[in-house]
Amino acid sequence: MSASIGGTGRPADPTSHDFMHLIEAFGLTGAWRWDFGTGRQVWSSGLYRLLGLPEGEAASYERLLGLVHPADRDVLEDAAQIVQTGIFGSHTVRLIRPDGTARTVVSRGEVFFSAEGRPVSVTGVLLDVTDRERLAELHRLEQQRRASLAQQAQVFIYSEASLPPTEYGPDFLALVGLGREDVRANWLSPIVPEEWARWAEELPRLAAAGRTFSIAPTLRLAAGGRAPFHLTMVPLREGAADQMGWTIVITPHDGGTAATPCGPLPRQVEQAIQGCHLRAARGFLDWTLNDLARASGLSLSTVRRLEEESEGPTSRSRPHALAALRKAGIVFTLVEGGTVAVARSGEGEVAPPAA
Repeated sequence: MSASIGGTGRPADPTSHDFMHLIEAFGLTGAWRWDFGTGRQVWSSGLYRLLGLPEGEAASYERLLGLVHPADRDVLEDAAQIVQTGIFGSHTVRLIRPDGTARTVVSRGEVFFSAEGRPVSVTGVLLDVTDRERLAELHRLEQQRRASLAQQAQVFIYSEASLPPTEYGPDFLALVGLGREDVRANWLSPIVPEEWARWAEELPRLAAAGRTFSIAPTLRLAAGGRAPFHLTMVPLREGAADQMGWTIVITPHDGGTAATPCGPLPRQVEQAIQGCHLRAARGFLDWTLNDLARASGLSLSTVRRLEEESEGPTSRSRPHALAALRKAGIVFTLVEGGTVAVARSGEGEVAPPAA
């Protein structure tokens, strides 16, 4: 008398078919087979569910190809390539099911050959990776958003497992001109040394409460000078569970004198702008010297002299170059210590007039 599972009369020792049936029950995978000699093609129940087709519909590789998104169809091998050459690779493609829903799947397979080296059959499997691809796309968009905030508004967002912070992102490290090793060796290194004692005592005390808090240290800038920034620490929790880490948002202090793209340029800001700031602004816009010359109506040699400081702060050409940059979205901000911070607002024309 044979044993059974759960009194169903099925063998106690599961077969590979049982495992496949269990996996396919989740609706995320399906398999198919094609015998070239007989022309017989077989699809698993899971493949019908994955493709959104009624079980029992004639299995056909051409039918499978017909469900692939037109833009991805050339990625998969056609029937002739498989039968004649025995080539069948691994690919990620999009499917459009009969009900109009789209799924992203990984297609993998293996071609079997006769003793003479002739392709005789192929077995394939499709794995639904739609959720994985969506997560990857969301992650890419989130990284893009954070990079834009850092480059255009000097806003930096990242996560830490614990405080004090040591895992600053590359954009913030570029702002303060430090390497990751520098910060890991001394988490206070982005801050001006005269404030180290204060924040070394205050930050751990505030973090111990496990609540959202902000500090406003003065940071050392890679381009020279210093500027006050807000660091807001937000605890990460899952429901009422223990704290899982911190999200840190770094923003410029609002006490600086900013020159918005549409408003008048404050005199103290204009006088503090140097050639290096013009070059930095061009870098944000990905403009060449010729681009700035066309946008400002100045000659190439004049723009070059402005960036080399040979024109001087009283040059009549200088306001034209600044106006062109600000029209394209550049913001010049005068922060503590007379340092000029350059950022891009995300507004403005960006592209210079065509030649």
